[in-house]
Amino acid sequence: MPKLFAIKFTEKSNTGGFWSAIDVWIKKPHVVNKRLCGVKETQSKNVGCEELRNILLTHGSDTSESKDVLTFLNSGVELEHDQERLWSFCVRTFIPKVNCYGTTVHKDIILKDFNTQRVSFLPVEESEEGTASLRKNNIYQIHLLAEKGDEWTLELHLMRPDDWFSDGVAYPKLPWLSGELLPKLVRWATESKTSEFKSTLSLLPVEKYSIMYQQLKDKYKEMVKVWPEVTDPEKFVFEDVAIATYLLVLWGEERAVKGLTVKQSFVDLGCGNGLLVHILSNEGHPGKGIDVRKRKIWDMYGPQTHLEETAITPGDGFLFPGTDWLIGNHSDELTPWIPVIAARSSFSCRYFVLPCCFFDFYGKYQRRHCKKSQYKEYIDFISEVSTACGFNTEEDCLRIPSTKRVCLVGKSRSYQLSDEPQAEEGRDKYIQGRQPCSGVTVRESNAEDEAEHHHDHSETDRIHGTNWGAGFQPRERIETVRNCAALPRDFVDGIVLRVATSLLGLTKDGGGDVPGTWNMGGRLSVREVAELLEQETLQVLKKECGGLQTLLKNNHQVFRVEGGMVHIRDWRVQAQRPRGLQGTRADSKRKHLISGALKTRACWFHVHHPHGCPLQAEECAFAHGPDDLRPSTRPLKKMNDKRDESCHLWCTSPLSPPLSRLFPRDDGV
Repeated sequence: MPKLFAIKFTEKSNTGGFWSAIDVWIKKPHVVNKRLCGVKETQSKNVGCEELRNILLTHGSDTSESKDVLTFLNSGVELEHDQERLWSFCVRTFIPKVNCYGTTVHKDIILKDFNTQRVSFLPVEESEEGTASLRKNNIYQIHLLAEKGDEWTLELHLMRPDDWFSDGVAYPKLPWLSGELLPKLVRWATESKTSEFKSTLSLLPVEKYSIMYQQLKDKYKEMVKVWPEVTDPEKFVFEDVAIATYLLVLWGEERAVKGLTVKQSFVDLGCGNGLLVHILSNEGHPGKGIDVRKRKIWDMYGPQTHLEETAITPGDGFLFPGTDWLIGNHSDELTPWIPVIAARSSFSCRYFVLPCCFFDFYGKYQRRHCKKSQYKEYIDFISEVSTACGFNTEEDCLRIPSTKRVCLVGKSRSYQLSDEPQAEEGRDKYIQGRQPCSGVTVRESNAEDEAEHHHDHSETDRIHGTNWGAGFQPRERIETVRNCAALPRDFVDGIVLRVATSLLGLTKDGGGDVPGTWNMGGRLSVREVAELLEQETLQVLKKECGGLQTLLKNNHQVFRVEGGMVHIRDWRVQAQRPRGLQGTRADSKRKHLISGALKTRACWFHVHHPHGCPLQAEECAFAHGPDDLRPSTRPLKKMNDKRDESCHLWCTSPLSPPLSRLFPRDDGV
């Protein structure tokens, strides 16, 4: 049997790790093959040689070809007399991210042999008329072989290696199979990690999701070019497109199950930039978004996108009895309240929440289970809240560019409408049990006042039910910048010069003044640097997030802060990088810097260092003098506050197209 590639590795456990890794490749090939959105898989069953021969015949294989395939599958297998070989049989259908096959469907017949530790993949192409053909040239097999001791070998076998066909989607290239897939399988097999969460898109038909995502991505990709916020447009636009896709498919499935024709209404609580509201509204769902702070992009959406600038405080004033779905997309302090608000709005109100930052009802969430990750513990807490509110809670994992991508969905209740009084009593008891007096920490600001206010009024509020969120503090309308970026420039420059001078002074007599050498300075701990500064300066920095260390890291051109130690940065030496980054985007970006293509800021070393800049002017990314300085041409996502004016001019210019023209509505009429 032709063998293309083999990897030896040590596996201290049993073969379970191998089959666990194979299942990832079978069920979630998109994890490694980025051109796939996923697969649909049929139920597996056991088949013998005769049944498998019939299956091959029905998939366009003649008797001779079926014999060749069975010979390949049985190669090297010794069976006792009268013993029939059995395989675990299933079929997976590929779902490409971009439909490059037209009406042709690409599948894999998958045969697992647990006795010999091998799995075979038989590609099949199926036409729109249902005619199937087996691609014998692309049949391959992955085989696990036991060596001495704990050593194993993973082998890749091909039926016809010389005739292999590749398109990079359903048919990967051979170097990719051997150089990418096999090492991944070995790593998965030896790690044997089990996820804390459910698999991605477990509540949706993946094929429908894939098709709709591509449609919405093509429809709204122009948003990246006109994004006026300081956030990364590519991340936020395509993340919100993916979340909108999830909700639209989820709601479409709900309408199909319930036999509904009217599209669901929604309210997005803490809607932020409002793009999710804009997409859902544009796709025909009536709804609105509410946030404590208006964003610049709101004015670009047009009147069909309803956005309100209001601070949301849980209570009877923020119930939505006529709304089908409440949405909490990274809703922060509102996150635990959304199941409560949905439950109290109406018996038919449902919710979708995508938790991010960890908040309890009245402040930051306090950890209780050290054996879980913080994220898993918080997801379990929101699920507990949902259950206490009477929802049948479902969990899913979104396909978005974020580490926080687990969502919770409450589509139905665990009780009947007639039991609403008892359910409300349980909700009230649960919320009362998590008030600040029960050990939950209220936000630092005004904590004592809030505790006193709660003590005075909580019983009255609970009885009358008008302000059952007493003690909850919404975020401020104007967000305070506390990352040292808002400090006066002269104040920052003075600290930078003082610290750098001290570092250079540590090695002034240690070779820095030797002709031909450049003084690299010594090193100081952050604590020692703090001792160089006046008490008034430290008090100002104490009010900033990260304080002195953040200021030093912000001045990346001058300092290198590693392991709590501060050094002068030497631009002649590339920062040490983890293995495997050579030749990557990090390298190309670094070459771009050294090429002198930027020069939008003055070189600190050229101005202040006693030996000047260690690089020549043409090599340095910073300007050596006024004549070397260039105007900033940073892209939208990197621009500072000055960009806001140009974006506002773009939005208000009579020549700029409104978003309603860029993205026409789909009202289903």
